[in-house]
Amino acid sequence: MMPMENMRSILRGTLGRSLQALSDEDRLAAAWPVACGRAMAEHGEIAGFFEGTVTVAVSDPAWLAQMMSMRSILQHELARVAKVKVTAIHFEMKKRELK
Repeated sequence: MMPMENMRSILRGTLGRSLQALSDEDRLAAAWPVACGRAMAEHGEIAGFFEGTVTVAVSDPAWLAQMMSMRSILQHELARVAKVKVTAIHFEMKKRELK
């Protein structure tokens, strides 16, 4: 049986190759759950990408603090998985929808 870390590496490589036809922002959005894990991905989403800076909209203040504390790791993983040059990550609170 293959160790889980080896499986993740294979999946990351396969995902990176399959994303090449997409725009940079779409590649980053597809890479987000792989880069940060499912639990964290459910609380943030790629909201934009401009000149190397990724904007992530975050669902609540606790997750915002968590993601900010992991900024450099998330930046590195997003760039590696999506195969996009990421120079910075900007986190912001997700805008609440008016009802």
